[in-house]
Amino acid sequence: MKKLLLIPALLGSMAIAQDYKYEITPVVGYNIAEGNLNLDNQFLVGAEFQYNDCDSLLKPELSILYTDSDYENSNISTDIYRIAVNGVHEYDAIGNIIPLAKVGVGYETMDRHLFENKESIFFDVGAGAKIPFTDSIALKLEAIYMLKNNDNRWDSNLAMLAGINFAFGPKSQSVPVPVDGDDDNDGVLNPIDQCPTTPTGTTVDAKGCKVDGDDDNDGVLNSIDQCPTTPTGTTVDAKGCKVDGDDDNDGVLNSIDQCPTTPTGNLVDRDGCTKIVNLHVNFENNSYVVDEASKLRVKKFANFLTTRSNFTAQIIGHTNSIGRELDNQILSENRANAVRDLIIEYGIEAHRVTAIGKGESTPVASNDTAEGLAQNRRIEASLNKN
Repeated sequence: MKKLLLIPALLGSMAIAQDYKYEITPVVGYNIAEGNLNLDNQFLVGAEFQYNDCDSLLKPELSILYTDSDYENSNISTDIYRIAVNGVHEYDAIGNIIPLAKVGVGYETMDRHLFENKESIFFDVGAGAKIPFTDSIALKLEAIYMLKNNDNRWDSNLAMLAGINFAFGPKSQSVPVPVDGDDDNDGVLNPIDQCPTTPTGTTVDAKGCKVDGDDDNDGVLNSIDQCPTTPTGTTVDAKGCKVDGDDDNDGVLNSIDQCPTTPTGNLVDRDGCTKIVNLHVNFENNSYVVDEASKLRVKKFANFLTTRSNFTAQIIGHTNSIGRELDNQILSENRANAVRDLIIEYGIEAHRVTAIGKGESTPVASNDTAEGLAQNRRIEASLNKN
């Protein structure tokens, strides 16, 4: 495959004076296509847009080029559009010439795909120069090399461009920052003083902040004390906070207990809240008959209670929102009692199992979907430890 040894793709416009934020360059030129493309060399037109107000080695540029090219030995033509995003670097001037270089990536589209030509990403590098006429207008000359992946082969284009570069949009002038001074008279200069309003006479560290103390006398310095008003005599941890306890005796420390007043004896989850068990009992709509598959799950729960004689359970019935609220309340009670009766039938003492119904008042899913309605028809068990 022939390869043209080209130069950077689409050269960008750099403001002649750094006081200008933007540049635009209308360009015209000539495109030399690699032989594999079977395209005649053609004139092209386009424009380049560059942004200069950023402190970086490469300035961002958007380049758009258009060519109307004919396929060789035919009267078939194709419109070719190329758009690229580049990074442009401007070198120090050599006399009245400002050298440029850039690199980027783009995308090429064409409306007729003959000889295995296709739309594709291309990579570009380029070099060029600007010759200023004024501080905001210059002649820009560029050589652009584009390498394109074209149906399992790599093909090249070389574009020679010329245009008039216009720079505009002056940058805002930054206000100088004072490099010394000590406004709070603490001996630390303003640029490094992290506590610039320290009261006069305060003993400070190298950052200008008050030297650590222990205002609540708990043995933890103020700078790391997350509980700075702990009562004197309190046993604290490394953060200066009261050492964990378990005020509701549920086995979960106060610091992570999300239900700190759980009644004594309740079985709780790892957040310290009473554990609610979903028995996954299925009911048909408007029914409280327990199906055979659900009976197996109820029996498994009854076996659990058999091995833990110090637990009692409250069976809680729920419904979805279909029907009248009063009817749903009665239905939820019937469902809860049906499950309670099964648990007693499986050998659990009657005094250890109670039943209540909550109707449609506590949904766990939306009643606007069939799935949500099914989830809300449920039986839960609240476990309590005697």
